[in-house]
Amino acid sequence: EVQLVESGGGQVQPGGSLRLSCVTSGFTFSLYAMSWVRQAPGSGTVEWVSSITQDGDDGYYIQSVKGRFTISRDNAKNTLYLQMNNLRIEDTAMYYCAMNVGTTGTRGQGTQVTVSS
Repeated sequence: EVQLVESGGGQVQPGGSLRLSCVTSGFTFSLYAMSWVRQAPGSGTVEWVSSITQDGDDGYYIQSVKGRFTISRDNAKNTLYLQMNNLRIEDTAMYYCAMNVGTTGTRGQGTQVTVSS
C-alpha cells in the first residue's frame, strides 16, 4: 500500500521558516520524481509548488517561491523535504507531497502551513 505522510507544518509569522517532511512507503521511492503541491483555504484548486528528479539533482519551482523554497530528498530514508524560508501570508495552505510531477499523483493527507502576524 502506497503511503505518504507529511509533517512539519505549523503557524509562523511572515518572514519565518518551516521545513516540511514526507515519509513514504509502499513503492520504490528512488524511481519516482516527487512533488509538493498546495491548496489554499477556500480554494478548489490544487497548485503545484515544486518537483524534484529521481536522483535529487534537479529541483523545479513555481515562480512565486523561487529563491525562498528548496526541495530535497533522501532516497535512503524514502523521504521528501521542503525547506520554506521567508514565508509570506499568501503561502498559507495545506501542503501535500505527491508522486510524480504535477498535481494529479497520489498524495498524502497534507500538513497545514499558516503564515500570519
